[in-house]
Amino acid sequence: MSHAHAFFIPVRLRNALLACACATGALAAQAQSAMPAWQGAGSVRYVCGGIGSDESTAMRAAMKDHPLALLFSRADGAYMANVGVAIKGGDANTAAALALTANGPVCLIDLPAGRYTIDVTAPGGETKSQTVTVGGGSKTASFRF
Repeated sequence: MSHAHAFFIPVRLRNALLACACATGALAAQAQSAMPAWQGAGSVRYVCGGIGSDESTAMRAAMKDHPLALLFSRADGAYMANVGVAIKGGDANTAAALALTANGPVCLIDLPAGRYTIDVTAPGGETKSQTVTVGGGSKTASFRF
């Protein structure tokens, strides 16, 4: 018996494997398209969102891939949107100042390594502040109002 047929894959199995590969690619593309558009340019850019289950899932899955993630919620745990955000700091070489309105409860922020002060203002006017050091992995800052 020849060994030429040792790697033969039946047509039905090959088609099933191809269908699975296509479905996996489609799911990955769907997760990527669930993300809102990035804002900013260069070393400082951000995306905020997390409204709806697809967008929320995509944003949370991407948190580990960015230097800083911000989460906004009420004291009862409900997510918040329309939060004012001001980020100041960095070091002398990468001083970053960013001001935005978070249109969702999750913001992913790409910025250079350094120490930053984050000031946030809830829609009702209440403010909170945190200082974080970015670099060497992802950091999450949570704000509850």
